[in-house]
Amino acid sequence: MDVPYRQIRAHHTDTSITVYQAYDPAIAAPAVAAQRFTGPFKRERMTWIKPSFLWMMYRCGYATKPGQARVLAIEITREGFEWALRHACLSHDDRSPGWAERLKSSPVRIQWDPERDPHHNALPYRSIQVGLSGPAVAHYVDDWTVSITDITDRVREVHAAVRGRADLTGLLPVERPYPIPADVATVIGASPAD
Repeated sequence: MDVPYRQIRAHHTDTSITVYQAYDPAIAAPAVAAQRFTGPFKRERMTWIKPSFLWMMYRCGYATKPGQARVLAIEITREGFEWALRHACLSHDDRSPGWAERLKSSPVRIQWDPERDPHHNALPYRSIQVGLSGPAVAHYVDDWTVSITDITDRVREVHAAVRGRADLTGLLPVERPYPIPADVATVIGASPAD
């Protein structure tokens, strides 16, 4: 399969996209109960959302890393996700005019990191991480969130299957290319659509 170098792949519907985050139970449990991030979640801090399930598994070590013992699937509106992308700045200097000024003023950071396979091996194409701060966090918490689901049990099931070299068919979420307008692709440094 020929995958573009920088492409957003995600579980999405016509109206929403699922992103992943991992937290300590003290943050995850109240968020699931309220279906919104509440205290002790800190709005003042940058929060990173990841549309790639396997990149999240790499980041949290299948929910084994300290402070990342609960994995949440957060369904957010596509309208909100696309607002974040439109108001983003790449976290690394892309050598475009005004990059340093945009970095200071943008409430959203974009990073493209190597996508991972189920064993955490780097793949030859990138996965997007979206860092939200300031007004973007407020929108995420107050306006964009559709649902928050604790998927830690599923994460452990996938991890056990990976360790046992079992077939992962049916265990992983179906992630397909996420369609983004050409002007947004330029903002976030995505590979051109074919």
